[in-house]
Amino acid sequence: MKCPYCGAPDTQVKDSRPTDDGTSIRRRRVCSDCGGRFTTFERVQLRELTVVKRSGRKVAFDRDKLSRSIETALRKRPVSEERVERLVNGLVRQIESLGESEITSEQIGRIVMKGLKALDDVAYVRFASVYRNFNEAKDFTAVLDELSSEDEAKDGAEPL
Repeated sequence: MKCPYCGAPDTQVKDSRPTDDGTSIRRRRVCSDCGGRFTTFERVQLRELTVVKRSGRKVAFDRDKLSRSIETALRKRPVSEERVERLVNGLVRQIESLGESEITSEQIGRIVMKGLKALDDVAYVRFASVYRNFNEAKDFTAVLDELSSEDEAKDGAEPL
């Protein structure tokens, strides 16, 4: 592993342990040249995924980009980092288990929206505003109406 401080090609692993959710390995490393210490994470990757953008351009799937977009939607919301990490891990597993080597950005957006809807309504609306490219206030109203009608349907289905 290349040192992020000096660029030396050789670093040593000082400590390895599984993360709390058991989906990755946390490794503490030390650079033999500059002595810099840093942490890396090793995760299972089922397959190489390519994202097909709306423009038709193809890019490699980036788990960190997915995580950042979800964290942006959840900014200042009362959701723990642990729940966010579990959501991201679950979404990545769901995307990888589709069995395709290419996935459209629209498919990823739908999967993320479904996950956010179950986690936090405000984050869902925030993400939807970007994903669906809202242009005016009535776009927000439509999503809010959709959420409230689903809540009413849930409330009506529950026995008293």
